[in-house]
Amino acid sequence: MSGRLVRRVLQEREASPQGPAAAAEGGLVVVEEEEDEEEAASPRRVAARNPFDLLDDDDDEAEEDKEDEVDTDQTVSYPEQKQSTKKKPTSAVPESNKKSKKKKKKGKAEPPVSAKSRDEKSLDSILEDLSIEKKPIQQKVHQNDRAAGKEIETSETTVGTSSVLAIDPKHLKAENEMRRIFGSKVVDSLENQRNVPGPSRQIRGVRRAAHNPRRTLLVSPPSFWPPWDKLMSMDLIETKGSLNYFRYVYDPSVSHVQDLFEAAKSANDLNAIAAVLARYPYHPDSLLTFADLFKYSGEHQSSADAVEKCLFALECAWHPLFGPLQGKYQLKYSHDTNKPFFTALFSHMKNLDRRGCHRSALEACKFLLSLDSDDPKGALFCIDYFALRSQQYKWLEQFAEEYQCDNSLWLFPNFSYSLAIARFYLERDGASEDVSAHADKSTAIDLMKQALMLHPLVLSKIVDKAPLKDSSWTQILKNAFFGSAKPGSPSLEHVINIYVERHYIMWRFPELQNLLKEAALLVIESLKQDSREAKDWACVRKEAFSSEKNEYSHLLVSDFSDTTPSLPPEELRPFMVGPGMGGPGMGPGMAHDMPPIEQEAGPEILRVPREVAGRNAALVFLESLLPWVDYGVNNHDENEQNDDD
Repeated sequence: MSGRLVRRVLQEREASPQGPAAAAEGGLVVVEEEEDEEEAASPRRVAARNPFDLLDDDDDEAEEDKEDEVDTDQTVSYPEQKQSTKKKPTSAVPESNKKSKKKKKKGKAEPPVSAKSRDEKSLDSILEDLSIEKKPIQQKVHQNDRAAGKEIETSETTVGTSSVLAIDPKHLKAENEMRRIFGSKVVDSLENQRNVPGPSRQIRGVRRAAHNPRRTLLVSPPSFWPPWDKLMSMDLIETKGSLNYFRYVYDPSVSHVQDLFEAAKSANDLNAIAAVLARYPYHPDSLLTFADLFKYSGEHQSSADAVEKCLFALECAWHPLFGPLQGKYQLKYSHDTNKPFFTALFSHMKNLDRRGCHRSALEACKFLLSLDSDDPKGALFCIDYFALRSQQYKWLEQFAEEYQCDNSLWLFPNFSYSLAIARFYLERDGASEDVSAHADKSTAIDLMKQALMLHPLVLSKIVDKAPLKDSSWTQILKNAFFGSAKPGSPSLEHVINIYVERHYIMWRFPELQNLLKEAALLVIESLKQDSREAKDWACVRKEAFSSEKNEYSHLLVSDFSDTTPSLPPEELRPFMVGPGMGGPGMGPGMAHDMPPIEQEAGPEILRVPREVAGRNAALVFLESLLPWVDYGVNNHDENEQNDDD
C-alpha cells in the first residue's frame, strides 16, 4: 500500500467522528485484506496486464502525491497526525479508497518520515549541484551593467585559441550589427529586397530557381546566387609547432581558367574576363576585377556584392582545420593563390566601415591580421581605428600590450595617438568609478604629450586634413618644434600619411580637439624649460625607424582612404543607364544573365575586335553591357566584303 493512500485514509478518519477507537489500528489491515481478496478473485485481469503500465503507475503516483501535498494542510507533521488518529474511532473504510484498489500493490510502504526527509535532501543536493542560486545573481549584475550604459566585458576566447586576436563570430556579419542598430524589421525588409532577382534578369528572359546557399561566417549569400562551383579548394601544406599552414589550389580539371584570366588581363580585354566569369561565376580574380570596375564607376553596392561573392566562394573552399574559430592557422600571402582572399577580405573590411558596421569591420581586421604574421595588407595600421569607432577601448589597450611585434606598438603613430584617445574615453566614462584602479596607468593627457613629442609632424598634417580652423592652431604651429618637424625616415613618413588618411575624421570631435590642444600647449611649455627633451624623443624615433628605405611602400595610402577615385563623368554619362537596361547598376549578377558559352573558352575569345582596339577598356566593357551591342563577329570584315560585291 502506497504512502499516498495511507495519508488519505488517515485524513478522512480524522474528519469522521464515529467508530470505535480500536478500529483506528485495524484500518490498514482491512484495506490490505480487501486488496488481497480482490486480486485473488481476479487473477486473469492481473495476469493480462501490460507490464509496461507499471511505469505509468509510478508516474501517476508521483503526480497524485504532489497534488495531495499541495491540497493538504502542511502545518502538522506526519508523525503527529498518525498519533492523533489512534485516539479517534472509525467504523469502516471510506469509498474514496476504492480507487486505489485498481492499482497493484508493490511491496510495503516506506515510513513517511524517511520519505519526506529523503525528498528534502535530494532537492537540496540538486539545487547545490546545479548552482541555481548563483545564476540570478549573475543575471542581476549584467542587467545593472546594461542599465548603467556600460559595455559588458566578456572574454572573446573561441574554440582553440585564447589570443587577443580571437574572433567573436556573432560580430563578423554586418547584418547582426545592423539589427542591433536599426532593428530586425528594417534589416529583414532589406534582405528580402536583396534576395529578389533584379529586373535585368527578367529582361534577358533567364529564369533561375531560387535555392538556399550554404551558410557561411563572413557573408550571407542571397538565394539567387548559383551553387558553388568547387573551382578551388584548400590544402594543408605543413605544420610547424602549433601552427598549420594552408594554401588555396585550383581543381586540376579547371586549372586552365587562371591562364585564361591572365591572358585577358594582359590584353586589357574585359570582355574576355566577363566570358570567364560567365562560365565560372565564382572565379576569384575575375570577381575582384569587376569589383574594382564597379567601385571606380561609383557603383559601391555592386562592388561590395562582387567582393562578398568572392569571399563566399573562398570560404566554401576552406580546409576543415582552417577558419577564424580554429585559432592556429597561417595563410601566407607569398602564395599567389592566397592573394585573392587577402584582397577580398581587406575590401570587405572597408565596405563594412563604409556601411557604419565598425564592430564587424574590427572582427574582419582581426581575422585579416591573424592570417599572416607579416601583415601584407597593413591591417595593423587600421585596427586601432575600428576599435575606437566601435568603442572597444579596453580591448585596444589589451591588444597594444599583448600583441607581439618587432617594435612596441606605441611607437607607431597610429597607436601612440589612438591609445591616448582610448584612455581619454575610459577616463571620461569611468569618472564615477574608483580612481585607484587606474593609478598605475598614464593619463590621457600624458599619453597625448608623448605622442606629440614622438611624432610632431602628425599635428600639422591633422590640422590641414581635418581641417582644424581655430586660430589657436595657427599660433601652435608657429612654434619651431611643430612648424619645422620632419619625419626622419621614408618609412615613418609613409606610416604618418597612412595614419592621417585613415584617422583624420576622429579629430573632428570637439572633445578630442580640446585634448590635442591642451597637450600641444603643455609640450611647448615643457620645451621652454628643457629643450633637451626634444632630442631624446628624436633619438627614440630614429631608433624605431632606422631604415633608409620605405619598408611600407607596398601599402598604398589610397587603400586606407574613404574616398574612391572615379572615371570622368563625361565619359561615363553615355553608358550610365538604369538597372533595368543592363548598365552598371545591374551589379555583379550580370554574369548570370549572360548567354551561356556553348563551348569551352579558348584563345579565340581573347582576340580584340577592330571596333574596340585602342579604346578605353573600361568604356568598352560598359558599352558591352548594353543588350543591343554585340561584338561576337568581326562585322568590319563583313562590311568590306559587301562593299566589294
